[in-house]
Parts: sequence; C-alpha cells; structure tokens
Amino acid sequence: MNIARIWRLLGAWMAAAAVVMGAVAAHLPAERFGLPEGRDIVREAVQMQMWHALALLALGVGLRKPSRVQALAGSMMLPGTALFCGALYATAFSGHHFGAVAPTGGSLLILSWVVLGVGFLFDHD
Repeated sequence: MNIARIWRLLGAWMAAAAVVMGAVAAHLPAERFGLPEGRDIVREAVQMQMWHALALLALGVGLRKPSRVQALAGSMMLPGTALFCGALYATAFSGHHFGAVAPTGGSLLILSWVVLGVGFLFDHD
C-alpha cells in the first residue's frame, strides 16, 4: 500500500472520529467533563483533528507520488494530531493535564506544515 493511499485511509478515519467527538461534545452533559471548560476543549480538539484529517485526504489525493520530504511531512501529521488532540480530549474528560504531550503534538503539527512547505519549494513537478 503506498503512502498516498494510507493518507486517504487515515484521513477518512480521522474525520469520522472527529465527527464522533463533535457529537460527544454537543450532547454530553456538562457534569461528565472533567473541567468546566471541557466542552470547549473538546471542540478545539475536534476542529484541529478535522483540519488535519482534511489535509491528509488532500495530500493523499494530490500527491500520488510524494517526494521524500513531502512524505515525511504528511507522515508527521498523524502522530502530531494523535498527541495534540488526544491530550486535549484526555484533559477535557479527566480534568488532568498531561505534561508536554499536547505541546509535543502541536510542535509536530507545526513542523509538518513547515516541512511540507519546504517539500513544495523544492518540488520539480
């Protein structure tokens, strides 16, 4: 299975999970969140997850044969999203912060976009 197909697959699954978490945020009683602002935290995570799901889908459709740099960038989005959004979801429901997990995931996401830009800068298509 090539990387573009994997991105399409994972992007679709990430989008489906974001819709599920959006429904949870909309319908779960406020007292089920670990923090008073838990619902808002989940909504922020859903938004970030959906944007990166769409980015993976776009990369999978648009870059059938990505360069190594582009492949690295796209491949960084999944763990970045999992770490960032996962930490936000866990915080929203438990009320506990998990150290540097969210910042690490966010840094991976930022870096993935920078690396993707570099990959496009040197793309010879």
